[in-house]
Amino acid sequence: MTDAADSAPFNFGLGGRVVLVTGGVRGVGAGISAVFAAQGATVVTCARRPVEGLPYEFHACDVRDDDAVKALIDAIVQTHGRLDVVVNNAGGSPYVLAAESSARFSTKIIELNLLAPLSVSTHANAVMQEQAGGGSIINITSVSGRRPTPGTAPYGAAKAGMESLTSTLAVEWAPKVRVNSVVVGMVETEQSELFYGDADSIAAISKNVPLGRLAQPTDVGWAAAFLASDAAAYVSGASLEVHGGGEPPHYLATTTAIK
Repeated sequence: MTDAADSAPFNFGLGGRVVLVTGGVRGVGAGISAVFAAQGATVVTCARRPVEGLPYEFHACDVRDDDAVKALIDAIVQTHGRLDVVVNNAGGSPYVLAAESSARFSTKIIELNLLAPLSVSTHANAVMQEQAGGGSIINITSVSGRRPTPGTAPYGAAKAGMESLTSTLAVEWAPKVRVNSVVVGMVETEQSELFYGDADSIAAISKNVPLGRLAQPTDVGWAAAFLASDAAAYVSGASLEVHGGGEPPHYLATTTAIK
């Protein structure tokens, strides 16, 4: 992932900016962190449990804990003097059918995937509103918030809410702070087999994507870097889709009307 970030032939001018990537240590988050670091940004990451050997500044933080989030933002500002970019990436959900889950389970999923990003964004906004140049907040959402995704109903609902949150905060916090989202499709990570099966299964699934492959974590990273950069200075309240062209409707595989 880092190699792909390092080999890009362009520069978004993010050198010196202080960037917080929540959950930026594995999977999609690691790809996002790698891209910002390769662009010369000062990358700060967080996760619930300590991670050894990271090339970035790391803070242990449960983003569902509002007091812990405030302490994290305060620590970043105390160390670096500012906070320019936040990427709300932390999230996820195990596979549990709605009829087999509990209210407690659903609450925890929605807390992590919707309320936690709101908490992080709110504390970051308080800093960004007071600093020259304002700031940029990028929410990592999902195609699961736009289409049926059996087994992750609370997650999909939370991601749909996150897109709504993006558009509302973009209005409330303008003009100092821009707020956008990246709508992510299927991504190949170190945990892909848990969701998509073995290599043969992933290859078969990839054939259903118009661009012929699953996304790499750095694909999401480049989208976030663009939205954080001055190249997107007039972009706010937008949702940038990173899904390889989407997924063709299922009926196309069985219809006899289209040859």
